Amino acid sequence: MYFPHQIWKATAWHRILKDMLTLRRPLVIFDLETTGVSVTHDRIVEICLLKVYPDLREELRTYRINPGMPIPAGATAVHGITNEDVADKPSFKDMSAEISQFIRDCDFGGFNSNKFDFPMLVEEFFRAHIEIDVQQCKFVDAQRIYHMKEPRTLSAAYKFYCERTLENAHSAEADTIATWQIIKAQMEKYTDLPETIEALHSLTGQDLLADLAGRLVFNEKKEIIFNFGKHKGKTVRDILLNEPGYYNWMMDGDFPQQTKNVLSKIRQSLKNG
Repeated sequence: MYFPHQIWKATAWHRILKDMLTLRRPLVIFDLETTGVSVTHDRIVEICLLKVYPDLREELRTYRINPGMPIPAGATAVHGITNEDVADKPSFKDMSAEISQFIRDCDFGGFNSNKFDFPMLVEEFFRAHIEIDVQQCKFVDAQRIYHMKEPRTLSAAYKFYCERTLENAHSAEADTIATWQIIKAQMEKYTDLPETIEALHSLTGQDLLADLAGRLVFNEKKEIIFNFGKHKGKTVRDILLNEPGYYNWMMDGDFPQQTKNVLSKIRQSLKNG
């Protein structure tokens, strides 16, 4: 069902990293391969989770997932996973309890994970009737740090920071391990980066998001405002009070379930006065 690996080694990397990055909780670096790029309509076909413990011990798990839908040829062309490869694999729902237990009480890291991978993962958990408390999580997106410093792609980032060519790009495991190596190299290269996950979370702008998809964000007054459409920049509170039909439009629309949950909690708080 998954392929576990213990890959911890007492290398110079760990000695260097221990002086630069403080982990108060385990950090899960992860990557997904999917049937497409829609958070609401597509499904996961492979997930790799690299759990880095506060003592920098590393545990790697890779799962192949039957998405319950055909994998488009275009997606297979990217990640190489075919319908036959996952025909006898468990569904995400079957694996959801095991995966949620593995990532419990962890922070998260990835490459372009804040906009796609984590919202997709949370959406799959919603479908399995498991709610992840994202408000307690911190996120480090290596792509955001990279784009702040050296705008490139994952393969180019790996070449730039690690001076190696990324083999098997677009396999979840190769991309996950490469991302962790990039984060370690970034911590060594950029001495002005903060050393805690909490500070890196803030640095990359995750504190500004009220939902994972970035549809709802905080303004300077810490009010939640819309970040898209005709009401962009307006407070959610004002729109829900003055245009209640907008809530129904969003609930019926093609928005991630986690975004809808945030909206519903705001609406309920208004009803409670």
